[in-house]
Amino acid sequence: MSFDSTLLLAFVQSATEFLPVSSSGHLILMEKLNFSHQTLLMDISLHLGTLIAVMAFFAKDIIRLFIGFWHKGAEQKLGFELIIATLPALIVGFFLKEIVETTLRSPLVIAFTAVFYGILLWIVDKKAPKTKTIGQMTYRNAFYIGLAQALALIPGTSRSGITMTCARFLGYSRTDSAKFSMLMSIPVIFCGAAYMLLTAYLNQSLSGESLSQIGTGILAAAVFGLVAVWFLMRWLKTASFAVFAVYRIVLGLVLFYLFW
Repeated sequence: MSFDSTLLLAFVQSATEFLPVSSSGHLILMEKLNFSHQTLLMDISLHLGTLIAVMAFFAKDIIRLFIGFWHKGAEQKLGFELIIATLPALIVGFFLKEIVETTLRSPLVIAFTAVFYGILLWIVDKKAPKTKTIGQMTYRNAFYIGLAQALALIPGTSRSGITMTCARFLGYSRTDSAKFSMLMSIPVIFCGAAYMLLTAYLNQSLSGESLSQIGTGILAAAVFGLVAVWFLMRWLKTASFAVFAVYRIVLGLVLFYLFW
């Protein structure tokens, strides 16, 4: 891969991982435009970069969670809520990921889900109350958001988009919905990268990129991801999800036009 291609893929991977705009929609559009030729090893590198980004941004929260998890209190409760929210996606992904990707990974499915969940995000964000904080998260609500994250296995849904939509529907503020979604992404990205790495090792496919390309991919994804998280959290302090909803709808319509 060229340096420019690595940067482009790192930008798309990082931005679409955290912004509610559908990563699969962008990747399939890149394939249509002949921009996507990454190897499995580069895919792993980009996932590691996004993991570094979200952990760096929420480093203080993660340290507090790790220390407080072993003592009864708010941090321990939040830790268990994140575990509960993570389990549905891991279980469903383990059993159904290949089936979903082989049967539903089509441009028209992605186009439909991009538009449908874009409209849903717009309506929910506009109509739902926005007063609850992460401190008011319940185990039941964490499980509901986890179920929403499992739904994101359907291409075009957007993991960040559907979890933020669900959190907003349950009455959590925009920034707290985004923050909980970001914290939820840490174990999911980690498990995803670990699974791909194990698969690549067992298949003896850990090749195709030089160390410099791998390093570039990790660093670029980390930088772009950090900017994406910072932008979203800052944006939601004063604005709504409407711009992302409109973007999703436009993306879906473009995909319908290209692949119908």
